[in-house]
Amino acid sequence: MLETLWNNRIEVIAVVLFAVGLTTLFLHKNLLKKIIGLNIMDTSGYLFLTSLGYIEGRLSPIVSDGNTDPSRYVNPLPAGLVLTGIVVSVSVTAVMLALTLRLYRRYHTLNLDEIYRIVHREQEEEP
Repeated sequence: MLETLWNNRIEVIAVVLFAVGLTTLFLHKNLLKKIIGLNIMDTSGYLFLTSLGYIEGRLSPIVSDGNTDPSRYVNPLPAGLVLTGIVVSVSVTAVMLALTLRLYRRYHTLNLDEIYRIVHREQEEEP
């Protein structure tokens, strides 16, 4: 059991990071902490994909010596997925931070419970 965990330690670390991000996302009321938790979850996914794409003893998929034997090279698809995921993650984080800033300017708090209370109170006061 311990040997299996040690041999798959990068995947185990990715799962632990995902769990940390998920619990941060669910247990904290602060919007910035939720954004950080989501970014930790993203990072764990990239670590997992990268660890699956790496094969010991193989070369990066750049043909320089004229040898085009695919068994000598690592699959480039996980690296491409990770790069695309990072771009999407940065974009989503930027939008989340912009929305969080707008919420803070309007309600003067980042606590979701407080924002819900203020919005509920505003809706009750409307005719």
